Amino acid sequence: MDMNVKSVARISGQAEIEHAIATLVLAFATDPVARWMYDDPDQYLLHIPRLFRALGRSSFEAGAAQCTNDGIGVAIWLPPGVHGDDGPLEAVIAESIAQERQAEVAALFQQTEQYRPPEPHWYLSLIGVEALHRNKGCGAALLQHRLRQCDRERLPAYLWSSNPLNISLYERHGFKVSGTIQVGSSPSIFPMLRCPR
Repeated sequence: MDMNVKSVARISGQAEIEHAIATLVLAFATDPVARWMYDDPDQYLLHIPRLFRALGRSSFEAGAAQCTNDGIGVAIWLPPGVHGDDGPLEAVIAESIAQERQAEVAALFQQTEQYRPPEPHWYLSLIGVEALHRNKGCGAALLQHRLRQCDRERLPAYLWSSNPLNISLYERHGFKVSGTIQVGSSPSIFPMLRCPR
């Protein structure tokens, strides 16, 4: 067996959730949208873990969040029919993001919903790999694991890329850019859809 092949496991238990949040904090440290929301390093480190917990809560509860066997890659998926709870997310945004930027953040997130497919689908809310371990197959392993399930179930998958550097990875796995969203001072984000194969 190739020792470089990454296996994927479900994230369960509070310790695994906390490790997953820490991995995402490291993974998104140079993400254009995350750093636009929290451009001050202190504010980023203080608030982004709360934001990721709010974004991941429904996924953790549904047992749909995954990590690589070594914990350096994390994918937060929402299964068909499961939607994130906007209340905690809106609270974090209201408490932590500069007042003048809150409307832009809300509008940006709202516009991503317009690209979501109306039929049942898997939604990739967050995916991240620690910067020191990128380009070693972690992101690909996380995508392949869930996308095989999408194909078996004949379901589409949806995500939006907050970093243009990641688009080629998603395209290699069958996602196609369906638009570009940019609000006020925000960086551009790219909704992407993958039809089952």
